[in-house]
Amino acid sequence: MEMKEASPGYRTVTIFVAGIAVIALVALVTVGVLQNKPLPQKYKYGIVMDAGSSHTALYIYQWPAEKDNNTGRVTQTDSCRVDGPGISSYASNPRGAGESLGECMLKARQAVPSSRHGETPLYLGATAGMRLLNIENASASEAVFRAVEAALHSSPFSFRGARILSGQEEGAFGWVTVNYLDDRLTQGQETTGALDLGGASTQISFVSARFDGTESPDNLMTFRLYGNDYNLYTHSYLCYGKDQALRKMLALKTASGPTGVSDPCFHPGYIRTRDYSELYASPCVASSKPQASPRNFTLKGTGDFDSCRTAVKKIFDFSKCNFSRCSFNGVFQPELQGSFGAFSAYYFVLDFLNLTDTTAPMETVKDKLREYCATPWADMQRQHPSTKVKYLAEYCFSGTYILTLLTEGYNFTADTFKEITVIRKIKGSDAGWTLGYMLNLTNMIPAEAPDAPPLPHAGYVSIMVLTGLLLGVLLLFITYTLSKTQCSNPHKIV
Repeated sequence: MEMKEASPGYRTVTIFVAGIAVIALVALVTVGVLQNKPLPQKYKYGIVMDAGSSHTALYIYQWPAEKDNNTGRVTQTDSCRVDGPGISSYASNPRGAGESLGECMLKARQAVPSSRHGETPLYLGATAGMRLLNIENASASEAVFRAVEAALHSSPFSFRGARILSGQEEGAFGWVTVNYLDDRLTQGQETTGALDLGGASTQISFVSARFDGTESPDNLMTFRLYGNDYNLYTHSYLCYGKDQALRKMLALKTASGPTGVSDPCFHPGYIRTRDYSELYASPCVASSKPQASPRNFTLKGTGDFDSCRTAVKKIFDFSKCNFSRCSFNGVFQPELQGSFGAFSAYYFVLDFLNLTDTTAPMETVKDKLREYCATPWADMQRQHPSTKVKYLAEYCFSGTYILTLLTEGYNFTADTFKEITVIRKIKGSDAGWTLGYMLNLTNMIPAEAPDAPPLPHAGYVSIMVLTGLLLGVLLLFITYTLSKTQCSNPHKIV
């Protein structure tokens, strides 16, 4: 008996099949690797201008171009603060309002690629400063808007309009921003409440399991985001931003038209001559201006936190409530629920005062404010030479006002106060209403959760490659086995 070697033709077929298998395997792996190779990221952009009572700010957002809807993660890429006051201050010079935006618009041109300029939406939203101007002088408000719109129409971006946001919208969009950036909406987690404080108004917004709008429908906003329904309580208090609140307190002190006022909310040694007409030049206090007042009065600081707090409490009305629960001024507010993020002026004031750690005992916070307010004015100026005098002089009042607003106004207790996180940014984006506003106008947040394939792209490619490798190995094994079988098959020699 003798082994018969495989015929040359069979060996050729075997080698050819093996070669084809190897080529196919290499091609499959190459396609998988190339398919999964990261591509250069392309972005789309959006711009929102926040025309607040004290200043205007511009924010630039970007998101992946290939994920324009539902799944595109929107992030802030740049910002610019406009020099000068808010646009509402240009009532007597509307043209100046438009001109003031020029420098920040130039920065936006440089920050957004020129190829994207024409398709980049540009919005301007005005808040409490313009609400007050519109109440006081509607024609002046319209003139300011016309000047601003003309300036923005001349930009290379796709200007989508300028308008005054309602206080409810401002609070609600701030809530959307905070929870969007914190990924609480996509994952259906318990949401975070939003506390916003500006110069002319303040907002509180949170989801309450006990609030469905039955008791106070004006405070209800409903959202369906990523497949989840939210009943949002939100209220905006016009004239209770920190600047207007200070006016209200000083108006109470000057109701009789005195020539001099001692104020515990300013540092000892602080002296300033104030103009009655300037103080009362706001709809928040205009009706209470004393008839027979002198032109000026002298404001002298005494620096006493406890007396300051007593004075601040007088601008709130706690005497009436026609609902089951109220905050102040007869406004309905359900029981506080969950954690809160406090931003805008909350952050800037508390950060300066080194009071952003809300887990500190309430008495510790009060003691720090007592010490700060009692510091002589001359010492404050030496310690903070680069801080604008206006802000430096008002931090004692602002800190006391914030503590009083949160505890006496919104009913935060020593325990629930610890649920507040003072924030400026979340994952690199400023906390505030602007991002939520743009997300709403561009429909970047879907009502329903977007459908997703069973496997992520990388997982799909990995499975394909591994399956290809396995098939290639099996093919080679089968070819090798058949070859061995052919070689070892005995044949008789005739």
